[in-house]
Amino acid sequence: MEAERRAPAGASGQGTAGVADPDALCALDATRLRTGLAAGTLTATACAEALLARCAALEPQLQAWAFLDPVLVRAQAAAADAVRAAGAPLRALHGLPVGLKDVVDTASMPTENGCVLHAGRRPAADAVLVQRLRRAGAVLMGKTVTTELATYASGPTRNPHDPRRTPGGSSSGSAAAVAAGMLPLAIGTQTNGSVIRPAAFCGVVGYKPSAGMIPRTGVLVQSPSFDGVGVFARTVVDAAILAEAIAGDDGRDPLARGRAPPRLARVAGAPLPRPPVVAWNGQPAWRRVAPDARAAFEALASRMGWCPLALPAGCDEAYEHHRVVMEAEIAGSFESLWRDGAARLSTPLQGQIERGLQVGAVRWRRGTEAAQALRAGFDRWFDVHGLDAWATPSALGTAPEGLASTGDPVMCTLASFAGLPAVGLPLLRGADGMPLGLQLVGRHGDDARLLRTANWLMEAAGGVLSAPACAARRGRGGGAGR
Repeated sequence: MEAERRAPAGASGQGTAGVADPDALCALDATRLRTGLAAGTLTATACAEALLARCAALEPQLQAWAFLDPVLVRAQAAAADAVRAAGAPLRALHGLPVGLKDVVDTASMPTENGCVLHAGRRPAADAVLVQRLRRAGAVLMGKTVTTELATYASGPTRNPHDPRRTPGGSSSGSAAAVAAGMLPLAIGTQTNGSVIRPAAFCGVVGYKPSAGMIPRTGVLVQSPSFDGVGVFARTVVDAAILAEAIAGDDGRDPLARGRAPPRLARVAGAPLPRPPVVAWNGQPAWRRVAPDARAAFEALASRMGWCPLALPAGCDEAYEHHRVVMEAEIAGSFESLWRDGAARLSTPLQGQIERGLQVGAVRWRRGTEAAQALRAGFDRWFDVHGLDAWATPSALGTAPEGLASTGDPVMCTLASFAGLPAVGLPLLRGADGMPLGLQLVGRHGDDARLLRTANWLMEAAGGVLSAPACAARRGRGGGAGR
């Protein structure tokens, strides 16, 4: 398997025999694939072959994969088909291909964390979420590219909509692979904006659950206060199905300890009992949002009747607190790598570690206490105003040109700092024709309600709004957050 690392998928020469239209199969969302697999009108092998062929065609340009072994994929797909042929009960993710960000430990595949100092690393055991994916019947397609140690230094992955642009980070490969039709589902992680931002740049759904909903045991430890597992999909219900399969109690993760498995998918796809109450606010960074992104967002807010509302106290200071705590914990996580091989780490990561080493216990504690206080403030804010969600742009604009940067995560920082659930929706398009993301944020622990609101919005918005059209319909200026 090692020899096929970064080899084109489908290199064995096997095709997609028996599949009338592999491209159409690659375009199916996970819910429709699951229906076909359960009914027997599709096989896991047919799905795998179609996706492997697409990977073979697109991977040389997109470079979304850190490890992809067609032999391993075919073996899992054949095993899934054998389960169905034997008449055994089908599990929640039966035969569904899932990509794993290369910071998630897998015993059957390398996990190199996007870092040259971890080249060749092969974990002895699967991460808890990987164990749950296997038990749910998923086909683990491979490991998707991450930025270096899930921080800011870019990897090789390119944006599927324009290869001259970044796909975002740090979950670069996961977002790009789903957007390009290489996968229906993928796992990512977020410490600042590493799920919601690449989802926005690549034009897919990204879901970052409430802190602690999905256990992190066996996932790269970067900043324990803020690290979280998230998912990428083509629809909100698909994201809910994947997240539900891997969520729940894990005594080895202090944030996930004592948590009952959530019921996300059923609620996400259910009709709303009433129109949702959504507040919007551009956040303190609103003036930095690109004009076309602001126009598109404001037009949608006006069309949907969302009310502008000031955010809770403590948001202005949260950005610096987040940076201080995150860099202190990055230093704690990666200090040994820095000491033994700093010259082989990127300049941005070296800077984060060096700054983090200077953070004292008092500053770190002040930051973590501010995060707890802000979460409590948001809880009260949601309750007092009876809100289902808070809407904000996912990023400052469309994906920047070039691969030197993965873009600014600032629009995602508040949700990550307070541990709130967030869903990124591909509802808007910039003046350059590239995807723009809309972020919905919910009350901590109220993930199912947030997903239901997001699913409703995807249908109610009536299609993707482009920035020029939005600007023409723009009904108001100013608003909260300026």
